[in-house]
Amino acid sequence: MKARLESTATLLAKVKSGDEIAREQLCSTYLPMLQRWAHGRLPQYARDLAETDDMVQTTLIKALNKLDSFSSLREGAFLAYLRKILLNNIRMEIRRFNNQNDLLKKHIDSDEPIDSSALEKAIGSEVVEKYESALMKMPEEAREAVILRVEFGYSYPEIAMATECSSANAARMAVSRALYKLAENMQ
Repeated sequence: MKARLESTATLLAKVKSGDEIAREQLCSTYLPMLQRWAHGRLPQYARDLAETDDMVQTTLIKALNKLDSFSSLREGAFLAYLRKILLNNIRMEIRRFNNQNDLLKKHIDSDEPIDSSALEKAIGSEVVEKYESALMKMPEEAREAVILRVEFGYSYPEIAMATECSSANAARMAVSRALYKLAENMQ
């Protein structure tokens, strides 16, 4: 893990200068992490031609094509950047599905009651929206700490390296404070 985190900045610089081998190394490092994170995030009802693996690959391509506009102060920033692009891709796919559904509903007259699973989906998406909104209100360092720990399952030593904390205990405290602030923001 340490070698990967230490080499991210170097790989990014090499990719910016056109190094294809560095591009492949960066993709092989982050592709499995993004696939694990994305697994199950695209609701089953919104899946048609779009599959999770396709969305992850699209995310990496978008990120690598926009590296000139990306500047990283910490190693964990690139993973947070990838997560943001992937989350936007998932939201776009859900919107696309909902827009198609809205068009279909206009052509169908129905007096059927709303099923309870639709209500459950709405409640679940509301909590996710609260989480995302609360996360965006946090300082960048705190947001990265939460994302690395909660969403990507990084250990405290890994978070310390990615966020430039002085130790695993400092990372643990940073994550604890960030989670507390996140909970406050969600209320």
